[in-house]
Amino acid sequence: MTLPHPPSSPILEHDARFMQQALRLASRAAGHTRPNPLVGCVIVREGRVVGKGYHQRAGLPHAEVLALRQAGTAAQGATVYVTLEPCNHHGRTPPCTDALLQAGVKRVVAAMEDPNPLVAGQGLHRLLAAGVAVTVGVCQAEAAMLNQPFVTWITQGRPLVTLKMAASLDGKTATRTGESQWITGPLARQAVHRLRARHDGVLVGIGTVLADNPQLNCRLRGGRDPIRLVVDSTLKMPLEAAILTASRTAGIWIATTEHAPAARRRALAQKVGERHDGQILLCRATPSGRVDLADLMAQLGQRGILSVLAESGATLSAALWEAGLVDRLALFLAPLLIGGRMAPGLLQGEGVARLAEAQRLTNLRVTPMGADLLLEGTVTRPCLQA
Repeated sequence: MTLPHPPSSPILEHDARFMQQALRLASRAAGHTRPNPLVGCVIVREGRVVGKGYHQRAGLPHAEVLALRQAGTAAQGATVYVTLEPCNHHGRTPPCTDALLQAGVKRVVAAMEDPNPLVAGQGLHRLLAAGVAVTVGVCQAEAAMLNQPFVTWITQGRPLVTLKMAASLDGKTATRTGESQWITGPLARQAVHRLRARHDGVLVGIGTVLADNPQLNCRLRGGRDPIRLVVDSTLKMPLEAAILTASRTAGIWIATTEHAPAARRRALAQKVGERHDGQILLCRATPSGRVDLADLMAQLGQRGILSVLAESGATLSAALWEAGLVDRLALFLAPLLIGGRMAPGLLQGEGVARLAEAQRLTNLRVTPMGADLLLEGTVTRPCLQA
């Protein structure tokens, strides 16, 4: 049962400054902590940072523990800034509340409560009961945005989906003859690799595999390859496709249906099984015989996938959009006009009949990428009147 919100002590003038440091620390581990959240911690005594840390990977010490180790005896009587409520339960590691109390901290400032029902205010209540002052809500919006994948996974049982698209200013993703490489420039392509490194998985449809033969790995120095996810309802995947051999560290998961030939399923299962963490995911089929995307996302959630970057074509992108499964948009716009009725656009599918039905973007941010622009935003679904 979720506890009532713990009483919060006042927010002080310098709290936001130290919490921003904790948020920057937390963001360093983006793409590495699944199924855990991103957490950063800064310990301050008499206005000076005496300890800091961030959670780096599931199974490793939590941010608070690392910061306490660095602070040592200076943690006694100090203020702890942490981007997420300290845990109060045994998982792979002991409760962080125990460590904070043993260190004798005086005050804990948390950006937000943990949505995990195993925590959900219990950590803060435990600290309060032991006489520790607690402040909640400092930089809460930034913390919630940072951990939107974890919150989506905990509350909806599926990963957060970011839809990445690239187009000309008139919304075309290729010319009428199909030429699409490259609409955007090198800085935009580097940004895509950074996005891959920050997501647990990267998703395409079989049409993209057949047309472009992509590798879908991260080609930045020190970058991390995401799990490659392919929607392939009838298993048309060529056994020699580049995506099957492009990474030695990340798996390839192929989502299919019972409509796929059994012999083909066995052949591909053997092929992907030769790679690190290869899997065939058998999903429900829609009436048209395609992979049920909601079922796929539920299966990914069950496997601890918190975030997916969809680099899909217009058909799969539209299917994700119409299913209400897109949470964020990353749209790269190039300063050119392609034109033409036969040139493909960003989304296919049925589309909406009325503007009131359109999904809109909030929290918009526009970032120059050389000559291109990156438009990012959170997808807001319409609330329609009956």
